[in-house]
Amino acid sequence: MDDIAQRCIDIIAKSKGLDPQSISLESSFDSLAIDSLDKINISFEVEEAFNIEIPDDALGSLKTVGDVVDGVRRLTSEPTA
Repeated sequence: MDDIAQRCIDIIAKSKGLDPQSISLESSFDSLAIDSLDKINISFEVEEAFNIEIPDDALGSLKTVGDVVDGVRRLTSEPTA
């Protein structure tokens, strides 16, 4: 697992009080009891950790931990304006 994936998992685990070892890229937000408010809080943490800005309309499409990791990878690889 790469650094981006591990950092995202750590952020999600901390926000929900879960063991990071119990979370995989395939873990769904439903299985982790992550609701829409949790998604917003997690997105703020991820934005701060990676110095990125997650578009508000992207939050609705996030269903798994892997979706978050893929989004961070895309946003961190884009050249800044």
